[in-house]
This record gives sequence, structure tokens and C-alpha cells, in this order.
Amino acid sequence: MKINVFSENICENFDIKERKFINIAKRILRFYLSEIYEKSCLNGFEFDTITFDILYCDSIKTHEINREYRKKDYPADIITFAMFADSEEKFVFDGEINLGEIVIALDKVQEESVKKNTTFDHELAFLISHGIMHLLGFDHQTEEDYNFIVGIQNKALEYEQI
Repeated sequence: MKINVFSENICENFDIKERKFINIAKRILRFYLSEIYEKSCLNGFEFDTITFDILYCDSIKTHEINREYRKKDYPADIITFAMFADSEEKFVFDGEINLGEIVIALDKVQEESVKKNTTFDHELAFLISHGIMHLLGFDHQTEEDYNFIVGIQNKALEYEQI
């Protein structure tokens, strides 16, 4: 199976190694597919390629996106647009599933890494892994769901040694 991850950094204040995080995202997705495929939105579909996008920006941009698309007036560290999981009419085009887009505010990543006393790279990988969970159709409306998601994320990050 092929995984395409496209990324763009529009945050001028942060220079990140996009290739590194594309590779991390691919490995995390492969881990999730081996661990939780049956519970994901992909179960029951035939495909040979999975695609999604990551947009790196700042919290000013996530605030704008939150206001415009989610009717929420605050900046977010991460926003996901789970096109496949949230669609009523899921479709596979030419063997490819487009999961959607993950939007990450890099200034928020920096703030959280300082607050949690972890590295910027670890916090960014954590948010990418969280976004992928949303793209796969997982949500955390209950404490049980939240604990499941964070538990799988922690396993993925341990597996990645991040």
C-alpha cells in the first residue's frame, strides 16, 4: 500500500524538517492500520493508496479557520478536516482514498512543548498522530474515547521512539 502525505509550511517563524515529519506521519499511519484498522473508517473499502495533507501555520491562521469553518472563536493547536471519515458518501477514486487535511499551529506546538517539558519534535509528532486518528474517524467526545485515542497515540509514539 502506498501512502502520500503532502505538507506545506506557511508559518514564517518556524523552519521545520517537513520530510522528517512526512516520514513520521507515514510510519504512524502504518502503525495505526496494523493496530486499529477494523475500527477505522477505512474498514470495508478496497484501496491501494491513502493520501492526506498537513498544513503548518500559526495560531492566527487556526483562529481564522476555527471562526470560518467551525464557528468557534479561538485559536487551536490542531484542526482536522476528515473528508473521508466525515463524508456520507465515501468514495475511493482510482484505488485512492483522500483522508483529508491536518492543520497545525506551530506556535502552539512550541508553547505546549515548553509547558509539558518535552521537545518541539515530540509535541509535533503527538499532534500529527492525533490528527491522523481524527482522519481515520476517531473522536473523543467521551472520556473513554479520549483515553483510547491517547493510549493508541502513546503506543504509536513509543513505536516510533519519539
